[in-house]
Amino acid sequence: MTELLELRGVVEASPDVVAAVLLDVGPGGRSPLAVSGVVEKGDGDELVVILDGSRMTVTVDQAARSVALQGEWWYRGVTSVEPDPRGSVVIHRIYNVAPGHRWAVRMIARGPVNAAPTAFATNLEQLSRELGVAAWVVTD
Repeated sequence: MTELLELRGVVEASPDVVAAVLLDVGPGGRSPLAVSGVVEKGDGDELVVILDGSRMTVTVDQAARSVALQGEWWYRGVTSVEPDPRGSVVIHRIYNVAPGHRWAVRMIARGPVNAAPTAFATNLEQLSRELGVAAWVVTD
């Protein structure tokens, strides 16, 4: 598994409050990461969703305050909530989990990796509205 991108943002609310919304990812959930599509199977904190003919496995880890979305081939996106002096820091990482064909992944991953910063900022904005607190992307 190779990390391709890491994004960070601050939300001015406690980690438990942020995680309560962020991890509500089932269809119709309050999270900006909530999945759409048809739930093929669901078992507690793991769902398999079919969207546009592709399968996405969604795994929530309540104790770690994280949610992972993994596609069928190369993509794994993990979003987690950690304590921060300002409230919480939300961290989104994109990984290549393909066992081989790294050259192909580099070409195909460009779209999702390039789109991720805008999507992450939008997700933070939605969290901000849902919680009624300030949130912003951290740029180093």
